Amino acid sequence: MFDAPAPAPEEPRTFRLGAVEGATPGKWIDAWKQRMPHVPLELLPIALSAQRAAIGELDAALVRLPLDDDAVHVIRLYDEVPVVVAAVDSHLLAVDELTVDDLAGEVVIGVVDAPLGPLAFPGTEPARFAALPAAEAIATAASGVGVVVVPMSIARLHHRKDVDHRPLADGPTSTVALAWPRARTTPDVETFVGIVRGRTANSSR
Repeated sequence: MFDAPAPAPEEPRTFRLGAVEGATPGKWIDAWKQRMPHVPLELLPIALSAQRAAIGELDAALVRLPLDDDAVHVIRLYDEVPVVVAAVDSHLLAVDELTVDDLAGEVVIGVVDAPLGPLAFPGTEPARFAALPAAEAIATAASGVGVVVVPMSIARLHHRKDVDHRPLADGPTSTVALAWPRARTTPDVETFVGIVRGRTANSSR
């Protein structure tokens, strides 16, 4: 009798996951490493303004909505609370939560790619300089020349000792979603979707 041929080894591959600034996929990456130890996961930062183009080069990406494209499958994950970042000695930090009305008279520093969309709060004034990357905008706010309004995750990512932030109760939220090309819904993508949705390795799809 002839021995059955050994199964061909799997081709080595990597799961490439993109993430916009502020997205926090850590717990999902940890779950992936436990469930798929033979497939390394590479986390790649992507610019918000380039997220649609980046999706085509990745297995999947954590993006900010809106993203209107029938060629892309999108799963909404969570909404991010907007916060106001201000210098530590700002009067705005005297309360636990702010409203848009509280910002009257403030200069709002623009952030590149506008993660919360265009901001035009009544009674506020846009900064007289161009929008800055989030880290630079927050550093500028620390000097007291204005405030920055961003999703909470971005404020935490670029936290400094000379600034603090407060939730903006009636400000615009930012929805984070998982997106991937519909034409490339691979088994690895399905596995990652299952992880994000909280399915265990033994759950049926």
